Amino acid sequence: MWGGGAARALGRAVPRALRHRRAAVALPGAAGDDHADLSFQTGLRGVLQDYHRKRQLKSSSTLPVSLTEMKSNMFTVKRPFSTSHSSVDSKEIKKFQLLAHKWWDEEGEYAALHSMNDIRVPFIRDTLLSMSSNYHLGNPLSGIKILDVGCGGGLLSEPLGRLGASVTGIDPVEDNIRTADQHKSFDPVLAKRIQYKCSSLEEIVEESMETFDVIVASEVVEHVADLETFIKCCSQVLKPEGSLFITTINKTQLSYVLGIVVAEKIMGIVPEGTHEWEKFVPPEELERLLESNGFAVKTMSGMLYNPLSGSWSWMESTGLNYAVHAVKAGAWAQSHATDTPPETDIQQHSATAGTAGTVPHGTV
Repeated sequence: MWGGGAARALGRAVPRALRHRRAAVALPGAAGDDHADLSFQTGLRGVLQDYHRKRQLKSSSTLPVSLTEMKSNMFTVKRPFSTSHSSVDSKEIKKFQLLAHKWWDEEGEYAALHSMNDIRVPFIRDTLLSMSSNYHLGNPLSGIKILDVGCGGGLLSEPLGRLGASVTGIDPVEDNIRTADQHKSFDPVLAKRIQYKCSSLEEIVEESMETFDVIVASEVVEHVADLETFIKCCSQVLKPEGSLFITTINKTQLSYVLGIVVAEKIMGIVPEGTHEWEKFVPPEELERLLESNGFAVKTMSGMLYNPLSGSWSWMESTGLNYAVHAVKAGAWAQSHATDTPPETDIQQHSATAGTAGTVPHGTV
């Protein structure tokens, strides 16, 4: 989620942001993937040395402090799955409960999510419009029923509602729903188009079987307790040929260093403890779960966050953040399903770096 072109500038900006703490940070470029070599070790040495010193002062920390240890953990730690058949993690609820009142502070803890709207909203809008012959001037998503899973304070629900969609936002944190309800009440149009429920995805399955045209789960799957149950429930509440949009974080060494050590421990871009590396989701794992639950992946594209400009753009590599668009099989395909899973082509497409509104073009 970091811009390679900002590496040199970041080396100068980080010390200022850290109030002249001497931590020379040289971040790697955007190129590379899950199997990229460790040539960036030298550039990250300053970060790791700084973090190592901090860890010595806090002996209770259990995070790995060297690339060798990270490599070992990467291949030995498996993603935990719940045996309760619920995707809700009680520890995650406690985390977000404490920040529920800060959702609409565009300069606060959720600043990166606010700026992510610059690329995820056009991605959703343009993908849906490319699949439909209907277009309503001024309200391009009119008539489309969207379920925003893990809606938080409504940061994504509101812009989708402004595009004309009928949006249902669900979140298991009651204070998040309270914040979202209060904010939408300031706009009479949104008050009619959006409804929020304090609920988990599993809790609405029975009442909402094949109800929604679109499901959005943005920055959610890396927080769930049971990803397989989560994907299964998405399939159950989505109409045949409906669309599922997911944005999340890949599980790589680079995502650990930049997403947790740098972003949380050193720069404070997001609150410390927001993410657990063990819960990050590799694209191949997500693809497998989607296919086994009747989805065909149409688009998969990397996302890049520039901490200096606070902006997002599309990139080819999925080594850090990435977005997925998948389509549920139609009614005919479901009734004629065989034991042989369908072949799915996943194409990765890049857009010009820095063009925040550009949508990655997949096969739809």
